[in-house]
Formats: sequence, C-alpha cells, structure tokens
Amino acid sequence: MGARRSAGIVVVRRRGDSWLYLLLRAYGYWDFPKGGIEAGESCLQAALRETREETALTALQFRWGEVWIETEPYAGGKVVRYHLAACDRGEVRLEPSPDTGRPEHHEYRWLPYEAAHELLVPRLRRVLEWAQARMIPLD
Repeated sequence: MGARRSAGIVVVRRRGDSWLYLLLRAYGYWDFPKGGIEAGESCLQAALRETREETALTALQFRWGEVWIETEPYAGGKVVRYHLAACDRGEVRLEPSPDTGRPEHHEYRWLPYEAAHELLVPRLRRVLEWAQARMIPLD
C-alpha cells in the first residue's frame, strides 16, 4: 500500500521588516493549511483548495516558484507536500466544513518565525525551517 498523501501551503505575510507565518490550531496541534488530495487534483490544486476551504484566503502569490517540501511519513504512512506562498491581503476566516458544519480549526495566528517554531512539532519545524531559508531579505 502506498503512502497516503496530503497537500498544503506555508502561507507567509510581510509585517514591517519580517515575515509572519500562518498557523492553524485543531485542539492542541498547530499546522499549516493542508488536506487530502481529491481524484484528478494535482498536489498544488489540492493545496490551493484546502487553503481556501480552511482559511478563506485566495490571493496567494507563489513568489518563490512552485517549490515544495514533503514531510517524512507519519501517522501510518501519511506524507504531506507543502508549497510556499505569500498572501498580502485578505482576512483569515475559519469557515464551517461542509461535512461537519463546524470549522476544522479552533484558532489561527500570524506568527514570526521564532514563535511559530515553538508551537510546531519537529516534523513541521523542518517545513518551517525550509520556508524560512527561502525568505528573501527585505529592503
């Protein structure tokens, strides 16, 4: 049996002279927007759809190209591919899931690198570190 695959986006936003990372919390667990890949979707299409469904953000800019990183397998072989995008406008809204009628997440935060690093599990810290390494110096 192959790996179960999901796709997501590390969403960043400029604030002053630094970048903020969007994290979503479900119960006590922080993550980036992500979810399953539906039949006929590419990883990037799934990542865009999941980000829109989970945050209502649509103005994503792939300033670094279509770069991505994958997690090591976890939770029974699941692998997540994360893309990297900036989002300079739009407010996060934790919309109800059509399946449950409740939002998938309880809270969101735009956080600087250090604060985001503290909240993430090691598997996702590696993703955050990968994203941080791609941030261009701000003028």
